[in-house]
Amino acid sequence: MLGLRVTTIIGSFGTCLGAWLKVFSVPQDMFWLGFAGQTVVAISQVFILNVPPRLAAVWFGADQVSSACSIGVFGNQLGVALGFFVPPMLVRASGTVEELAHDFQLMFYLVAGFTSVLFVLILLFFKTAPASPPSAAADLGASLDSNFFQSIKRLLMNRNYILLLISYGLNVGVFYAISTLLNQVILTYYPTANEDAGRIGLVIVVAGMVGSVICGLVLDKTHRFKETTLAVYAASVVGMLIFTFTLNCGIIAVVYLSSILLGFFMTGYLPVGFEFASEVTYPEPEGTTSGILNAAVQVFGIVLTLLYEWMLGAVGDLWSNLTLCGILAVGTAITAAIGSDLRRQAAQAKG
Repeated sequence: MLGLRVTTIIGSFGTCLGAWLKVFSVPQDMFWLGFAGQTVVAISQVFILNVPPRLAAVWFGADQVSSACSIGVFGNQLGVALGFFVPPMLVRASGTVEELAHDFQLMFYLVAGFTSVLFVLILLFFKTAPASPPSAAADLGASLDSNFFQSIKRLLMNRNYILLLISYGLNVGVFYAISTLLNQVILTYYPTANEDAGRIGLVIVVAGMVGSVICGLVLDKTHRFKETTLAVYAASVVGMLIFTFTLNCGIIAVVYLSSILLGFFMTGYLPVGFEFASEVTYPEPEGTTSGILNAAVQVFGIVLTLLYEWMLGAVGDLWSNLTLCGILAVGTAITAAIGSDLRRQAAQAKG
C-alpha cells in the first residue's frame, strides 16, 4: 500500500506535469503533446479521486467523517464546475489562429501555475495520518493487516459490497451518460440554446455540489446509511422522471429547475455511496473500496453512454430517458436489497 501521502503526491505531480505539457502544445503541429498531457492528467486522477473517503476516515472523528468525505467530493465537483465556467471566459468563441493560440496559452499557463502551487503545498504540508487516531474505528483499522490482494478477495466475497458496486455504477453511469450527451438532448427541443445547454450542465454540477455536502451532514447527524442511500437513490429516479417530462415543455427555465433537482440527488449520491461502502466493508482500506467503485463507474459510464447515444438516434430522447429512469429504478431495488451491516459504526461503538 502506498499510503495517503504518497498517493496524493503522485496524483498531484502527474496533474502538474500534464498541465505543463499542455502549455507547450499550443502550436498546431504539437497537438500530440496536448493529447499526451491530457492523458497524464487523466491517469493521475486515478490517484486523486479515491482520496476523499480515505482521508476522511484517517483524519476525522466518527461524527465528522461523512461530512469530510462529502467536502472532498465537493472539491472534485468544483473542478468540474470551473471547467464549465472558466474556459469560455478565457478562450474566445471565434478569432484568428494567433488570437485563439494566445487565449489557449494563457489558460494553460494559469492551470499549470495553479497545479504547481498545489503540488508544492501538498509536498510540504500533507501528512499521511494524525499523531493519534481520531476515532476507535480509525485506530482499529490502522492496526490491521491490509494486504491488497487479500483485501480484494474479501471485497469480492462481500455480498453487500457487490450489490452496492452494481447500484453505484448504475447511478453514476446514468449521470455520466446524461452529462456527456446533454447538449444534444437540450438542442433537440431548443435549437438556439447553445449557451443554455452549457449552463444547464453547470447547474447540474453546482446543485450536486450542494447535495453532496448536505447528504454528508445528514449521514453524520443520523448515521442512517442505508436509509439515506435508498432515499437519495429513489429521489434520483424522481428527478430523472421530472427532467424527462419537462424537456419538451417549451420553457427553458423549467428545464433549469428540473436540472437542479436531478443534479442535487444524482451527484449528492456520490459521497453517500462512498460512505456506505466504507461501512459495509470495514475494516478494508477505504481507498481500495472507493477505487473499485470508481473503476466500476468508468465501465458503467462507457456502456450507458454508448447505449444512450444509440437510443437517442434510434428511438428519440423520450424513450431513451425513460430507459435511464428504468435503470435507476433497478438500481433503487438493488440498493433496497443491501443489508444494513454497519461494521464501522459497530467498531466505533465497541471502542
